[in-house]
Parts: sequence; structure tokens; C-alpha cells
Amino acid sequence: MNSFPGLSPSFGFLQSTAWRAALALVVVFVMLALTGWTAIRGTKEDANPLATARTAWQHATFHGRPLPDPMAAPATVRAFFAKLDRPEEQRLASRYPLVVGNLGGAPVKLRYRANRMAIDDARAIAKRRMTDKRLTPVGRQTAGRLMHRLESMMSRGRQILAFDPAGDGRAAEVFGNLAKARRVSVVVPGVDTNLSTFERTAKALTAPVGMARSLYKAERKARPDARTAVIAWADYTSPAGLGVEAATGQLAGAGAVRLRALTESLPPAAPVSLFCHSYGSVVCGVAARDLPSNVEDIAVAGSPGMRAESLSGLGTHARVWAMRDADDWIQDVPNLELGGLGHGADPVEPSFGARILSAQGAQGHTGYFAPGTQSLHNFALVGVGALTSVDCAVTDPHCSADLA
Repeated sequence: MNSFPGLSPSFGFLQSTAWRAALALVVVFVMLALTGWTAIRGTKEDANPLATARTAWQHATFHGRPLPDPMAAPATVRAFFAKLDRPEEQRLASRYPLVVGNLGGAPVKLRYRANRMAIDDARAIAKRRMTDKRLTPVGRQTAGRLMHRLESMMSRGRQILAFDPAGDGRAAEVFGNLAKARRVSVVVPGVDTNLSTFERTAKALTAPVGMARSLYKAERKARPDARTAVIAWADYTSPAGLGVEAATGQLAGAGAVRLRALTESLPPAAPVSLFCHSYGSVVCGVAARDLPSNVEDIAVAGSPGMRAESLSGLGTHARVWAMRDADDWIQDVPNLELGGLGHGADPVEPSFGARILSAQGAQGHTGYFAPGTQSLHNFALVGVGALTSVDCAVTDPHCSADLA
């Protein structure tokens, strides 16, 4: 905060607050003007096949016994599946693929198989919509793009951990052997994340799949003997564009609940690191207070804020790391929270209290996961637990000093 000689403390506070509020309003109005009120997505509600499947699951029995609640704690789900043999597991997955595919605590390989079936069902629907004359030409083109994305997700060897076709869609994918991993990394992306943007051919490293795949390769390079797994986690509803949704924390709050559920379902003995980009850092900030103890590190890049004014405000036991490239436009967004708008203090400011990592080599807001950058190398070192080897930013040359 700037100080102004000659002004009393109260007047300076009012002037500073008014100035920050004015900046926030300007940013919001610019966002709305540029995005055309992207928070308003349409008036027709989408079908929710996952909710329908969960209702059917809740009313079903298996061998005369009720099935576990689809929102039950992972430990309860693990105990249920531990009593089943493989044919029984497969029978449940075939009958309720969407439920089993999204069931925290279920065997991960079973979830992969179940989600493959669910994706195939969604692909068939999208293929029919490509020629549905009741849709507009744009609608048919959108269905075509989605169909090709779903076909890609069904490619041999892909491990889809979560899949929900409702609305714009949600998904998560695993790189590595999650069941046997000794360390797990989770990539939490920002705005405009859905099934259609889950992966990209052009600009692959701006999509969750590209980010996670790049991080996995970097972790393997940083420590070849490490048994790691990386999750591309796009299993929350993110803001569409840089409109009102992106300037508030409502979607981050809902996403935080889902992120906590994911971390609670991961192997409890494996340390977990979260890598949160842009609006994803807002999600991680909101979730931080209630994450399980095996989440040891939270690293944010290109953050607009974490809904806290300082590290202590996050209320987390995890180490918090932050980085920002010098060319990242996010630095021009005012770091404040006023009337629900904005996301609080800048995590790369020394006063926040995070450990500041070098992002050298990253370009702009979406370059943090590019091979050859210091940002990706630092992320990989955090992911494999080589914390004393990270390269700190010049503003925080001692960020790893107390870890030796």
C-alpha cells in the first residue's frame, strides 16, 4: 500500500481504499465489455446423466445389500470394494459406469474401465448430434468437436480418473501409476476448462492434459527413480472467460469442495503436491484450510490471488510456493477483495509469506509448463520432493533455506 506524506492515517486509508475499489470496478467493467457477459451461458439446462445414475445406484442393492452412498468417504468405498472379486467389480462398472468412474475410493483401474464405457456412451450421443437437423450449424459443429475430443480420450493407454458429460463437462486424467505412486502431483487449471478444452493439439501446454503430461515428464527427468503420478484435474466447473465468474470466488468455493474430495481419495501414504495455475490458484487457496495432511505442497503460478491476505490467512499446514513470469498480464489485475470481487493479496509479494520460485524462461500467462523453463523445472523438483534444489526468485533467495 502506498503512503502519502502530509495525510492523516485515516484520510490515507480512505483514499487508498477508494482508489483500489475504483480499480476493481474498472477491471470488472473492462472484463464485461470484452467478454460480452460471458457469465451468462444460456437458458436451457443440460441433462445430468451422472446425477441420474447416482439416483439409480442409491436405490439398487448388490447381493441383497445396499450399495455405498456415492458421496461416501473414500475409506468406506475402499472397504466395500475390498469384499468384491473382479467379476463383481466389472458387473457394477458395466451397469453404473458413470458412478463407478467417479467414485472416490474405488480401485483406480476399475475407474479407468468404467469411464471408458461412459465416454463411449457420450461419444455416441455427440456423434448423433453432429447430424441432428434440430440443432443450428454451430451446434452441430460443437457436437463434432466434442465427439473428436471424446474419441481421443478413449485412445489406448489413457487413464481417465473422472468424467462427467453434464453441461460443458468435467474430467481428470492420470499420468503414471497412481495405485503404486509414492508421490502424487495434481495440476489445477484456470478459466475456460471443460471437456472441449481438456486437451489441445495446438498450444497443447495451455490445456490441463498438456500441462500434466509435461510435468510428469519433467518429474521423471528430475528424479528417474521416483515413482510419481500426475493428475490433470479438470473436474470442477471453471469460469467461462474473464467475466464476473472469474472475478468472484463462488465457483472456486464449489471447486474447492471437489478438490478436497479428490485429495482425500488419493493413496493416503503418498505425499501430494498441488500445482495451481491462474484461477486454479483461487480454488487451491479456498481449499487449503481443509486439505488432508498428505497434501504437503501448494505451488501457484500466474495467480490473481488465493482469497487470503497472507500465508497465515490460508490456514494451511502445507508449504506454499508462488511464481510469476515478468510478462504475465495477471500482474496488472488489482490484488484486492472488495464486496466479493477480487481474490486478495498477491502471493508473489514478499509480505504474503509464500516461498517465491523462479519462473525464468516462461513466457506470458500460459508458459509455466513449457519444457526448458525454470518454472517447469521448479515445479518438477517440488513434485518429487527435491525441495532444497529449487531455484528461488531474486526477491526471495532463501525460499528453500530452512528445508535442508
